[in-house]
Amino acid sequence: MSDFKKLISLIDATPSHTTLFEYDNWYDPSQFPSKGAVLTMNRTRTVGSKWVKTKVLLRNKELRKFVPETRIYNQTNLLYMLIKHKMVYVKPDNGTAGQGIIRVVKSDKYHLQTGKVTKSFVAFQSLFAALNKAKLNRSYLVQQGIPLLTHHNRIFDIRIMVQKNQMKTWETTGYIGRVAHPKKIVTNFHNSGKPLPLELLLSSYLNGKKKMNYINSLRNLGYRIAKHYQTSYPGFKEIGIDFGIDKKLKPWVLEVNTVPDPFIFNQLKDKKMFFKVLRYARANGRFLRLKRK
Repeated sequence: MSDFKKLISLIDATPSHTTLFEYDNWYDPSQFPSKGAVLTMNRTRTVGSKWVKTKVLLRNKELRKFVPETRIYNQTNLLYMLIKHKMVYVKPDNGTAGQGIIRVVKSDKYHLQTGKVTKSFVAFQSLFAALNKAKLNRSYLVQQGIPLLTHHNRIFDIRIMVQKNQMKTWETTGYIGRVAHPKKIVTNFHNSGKPLPLELLLSSYLNGKKKMNYINSLRNLGYRIAKHYQTSYPGFKEIGIDFGIDKKLKPWVLEVNTVPDPFIFNQLKDKKMFFKVLRYARANGRFLRLKRK
């Protein structure tokens, strides 16, 4: 078996489901908001804690292999993770849009980056003191750093959208790549990241049928994660999974979003995926449509 086939087998560790692609053509551009209409968010149930969401994934023996090692932030765990992984991300337990994320790399020195600001420290204690000052007394996690794939020397990750369809079953409805600002460590659109078609971003690594097989495997993995989350949170109707892809093309779950933003898909030139994601979101009660007076 080739290395690529072994990779696909790893991702597709459980049987695929007939509902995954069954309703791929269920979208109606006429349902897109007309000019003068306003969409307002209907706040749904959400889980904000990254630690809680990580523990949900770790309960599943098939999914936990895609979860980067994650620990509660403290001095002991930070030092242990840096010795083991050399690169870690220090993240607020509750936070959105990539705000407050700090990357730390251990080499001959300790290097810290937050936003566009970078600092270096000779001693671990100096690094730890700087981190404690930067994190503003919030609860933080330490996550294993994944050397992500790049596009024109800029790291990128992937958002997979999974939603309940008209049959009340889970369906993977969208996928998109997010490329970081050249001087930043996060890919979020609201943090200067650039959304691009995933097919484009993977073109330097996979071609033709291999690329589509890989994307379909990511879609299936997103579907499996949504199905698993339903065991803990049966009321959820939408899940957004952020995947990082390492140099061996293994996907890693960077974060699970329980109120994912559908409007990132509007950044794609082809609006078909956006129309579909938005329609599903509205059908699931995510938005209320109001007309301007």
